[in-house]
Amino acid sequence: MARLRRKSFITLIALVLLLLVIVLILKTLTPEDSPFSDSGGIDLFKERKNDPEMQEDKNDKQDQTKIIHPALIEKDTELESILRKLPPPNYYLHAFYYIWFGNPKFDGKYIHWDHLQLPHWDSKVAQGFPQGRHSPPDDIGSNFYPSLGAYSSKDPSVLQAHMQQLRTAAIGVIAVSWYPPDSKDDNGEALDDIVPLLLEVAHKYHIKVAFHIEPYRGRDEVNMYTNIKYIIDKYGEHPAFFKYQTNNGKLLPLFYVYDSYLLNSEQWAKLLKHTESGSIRDTPYDAIFIALLVEEKHKRDILTAGFDGLYTYFATNGFSYGSTQRNWGSIKSFCEDNNLIFIPSVGPGYIDTSIRPWNFQNTRNRINGKYYETSLSAALEARPDFLSITSFNEWHEGTQIETAVPKKGQVVYLDYLPNRPTIYLEITRKWAAIFGSERRKWQE
Repeated sequence: MARLRRKSFITLIALVLLLLVIVLILKTLTPEDSPFSDSGGIDLFKERKNDPEMQEDKNDKQDQTKIIHPALIEKDTELESILRKLPPPNYYLHAFYYIWFGNPKFDGKYIHWDHLQLPHWDSKVAQGFPQGRHSPPDDIGSNFYPSLGAYSSKDPSVLQAHMQQLRTAAIGVIAVSWYPPDSKDDNGEALDDIVPLLLEVAHKYHIKVAFHIEPYRGRDEVNMYTNIKYIIDKYGEHPAFFKYQTNNGKLLPLFYVYDSYLLNSEQWAKLLKHTESGSIRDTPYDAIFIALLVEEKHKRDILTAGFDGLYTYFATNGFSYGSTQRNWGSIKSFCEDNNLIFIPSVGPGYIDTSIRPWNFQNTRNRINGKYYETSLSAALEARPDFLSITSFNEWHEGTQIETAVPKKGQVVYLDYLPNRPTIYLEITRKWAAIFGSERRKWQE
């Protein structure tokens, strides 16, 4: 009996020692030891610290998705401390960005938030839907309501808040909607005077700025040359101005050209083909020009015109040939065969019935982020050269990933519930890391 007790005692001691060893091992396994880390409630793939794609920020530690109010950031050293806790910017991930918003405090009136409810082209159909302008700040031209309220794009604190959100999402480049200084869109004011401040704030957050050339009135190959020259002369030396090193070693700006199909390929060729006397090629103003692909026939037009690549912009899967995700594989093959850059555009959803109340057939429900993740997955399957997001803040069309809040009053807005206001920044951050990891594999 005594021998049995002694044997049981020794067994018990051994079990206790084994448990102590297991506990000590588990305590040494910090989150940094895992290939995944839980940040803000989502799993994030880590980026390598020495990743050449991450041009500036090499700290791969990611903390919770916590937006700090710009007013609380008093010094550059404080800002750098905050940035070190955020994921590094992925400069192959671009977001379309809009600076056309205004409010009375900064602009003397509301701009774009008071957007018209556009009538249907069929007058009989138009009679069945509301018309007239929205009345901010409670009634704005959007189906969602921004966390920052009906803001002004001239407000430095808004730009800082946006840059912090972009960095939280690991977005490295914003493609800013741009009109020439003497031009504007139908619902807004001139935008070019905001660009210097935008570049300064973006630079503080290590974000780069590309230009998204809008179809300004009278756009042709001649004034496009003039406007590209203007942009490069005025902004090209700014450290936040985005440039990309091509396969032949040239460091060139990149321009997205919206509605490029409005100008025929023969006119574009005069600007973009090396053989033309008025060509921009091999001049100080040469650049990478990315055309919008809408219809399938535009592929051949884009190639004939001399563009360097194409993008799809629209966040509505099925709206156009280019935005239909099942076509991305064949579009990528076409681009590879013809040495073109392929940039599919993904978005979290689409709803523009606040400004086009008759356009419900193009609505794409967000499904609590599932639509966005499905789109991102489809884009990565096509192995894109860059990935573009439609959009950071195109509120009129409900494609924004910017933070939104629930709001009820004279208008009841959609929101991101049951998720947090930062949910689409978090999803973007997750896929930015996956994209970076996949790009490295494609290049091996």
